[in-house]
Amino acid sequence: MTRPLTRRETLALAGLGLAGLALPTPASATRTVAPGSLEAAAARTGRRFGSAFAWGPPGHDGGTFANPSYAALLESECAILVPENEMKWQALRPTPDRFDFDRFDAMMAYAQAKGFAVRGHNLLWHQPKWMPRWEESYNFGTRPASEAARLLSQHIDTVCTRYGTRIESYDVVNEAVNPADGTLYETALSRAMGGATATLDHAFRAARASAPHAQLVYNDYMSWEPGNAAHRAGVLRLLEGFRARGVPVDALGVQSHIITQGPDTARIVGQLQPDWSRFLNAVTAMGYRLVITELDVRDNALPADPSPRDRAVADFTRAYLDVMLDYPQLGDILVWGMADRYSWIEGFEPRPDKAPRRPCPYDRAFTAKPMRTAIVDALSGAPARTHVNRRSGSNARL
Repeated sequence: MTRPLTRRETLALAGLGLAGLALPTPASATRTVAPGSLEAAAARTGRRFGSAFAWGPPGHDGGTFANPSYAALLESECAILVPENEMKWQALRPTPDRFDFDRFDAMMAYAQAKGFAVRGHNLLWHQPKWMPRWEESYNFGTRPASEAARLLSQHIDTVCTRYGTRIESYDVVNEAVNPADGTLYETALSRAMGGATATLDHAFRAARASAPHAQLVYNDYMSWEPGNAAHRAGVLRLLEGFRARGVPVDALGVQSHIITQGPDTARIVGQLQPDWSRFLNAVTAMGYRLVITELDVRDNALPADPSPRDRAVADFTRAYLDVMLDYPQLGDILVWGMADRYSWIEGFEPRPDKAPRRPCPYDRAFTAKPMRTAIVDALSGAPARTHVNRRSGSNARL
């Protein structure tokens, strides 16, 4: 069964030389799983493997579906994709009264043409610096709480209604907890609405109303390295509050931008695992599912020589995934980019020795690295996961 293309999707596919393809409906979208792929390794455990991807014009040399080499990598290894930036407020909503879907429509057209599932990232990045500038100076009028609620509901409903069941999991709220002290960030939107708690609750309730089929995720970068205790405690308080107030949150998105602490992986993991496991135990005890949403590895405190550095990154990745895969509540596993060439980390935090970062499963020439092998090995060693509903945890289709 196929559905007619929209005009934007037709133009997007034509630009990629895919104009003859019909888009399957989500229920009938199928992919041929390549033997030995990361997708196949994940599927064996009842999970899906995927990656972030980006928009770009045909011929663009970036981590985009318009780059044939990168598209081939996505298509050979992944079952599910997530937009890196193109669904964020800054990209989708340039003004209070105008949405711009051109870029993400093209990405969705590509994903559907190739049979990928799609995650939505994100409906609310709750930090002032990541909200569009117009929002932080917006005049909420004489009834600010009502206007803020209207603005947020409008955004969520517009996005969720446009893509319907084509997006089956949303990072509804992203990074609302201040890692310094575990408190919630405030934005102009939340101040108008009466506080961060009311704003985040409203976002999830609006998302459930607009996308009743979807898995609703709170996504954050609390991690297992030293110095994250306050961040983890703040996330736990937020999740506890959601449950106490009956807010419809299905899963915790564990971003997994993990950071190596040196080459002695066994000793380091032995130090990190107990606190991290206590955190995950607390999350899952509340009934939340887990999603690895943005896996990559910042290769800190490692030699510049790529060979030992790659080995240490692989060992750290394997140890981390071994812990995560012990939880049957863990579903999809997504990396934040498949190749070092396009990773955000290089621009965010270059190595002090200026050696190019190597945080992804593939290198700058699209050659597989030991990190890819580590992911396959971790999945191969994991028990098969019971097929559970992503929202409720009941026995059902994944």
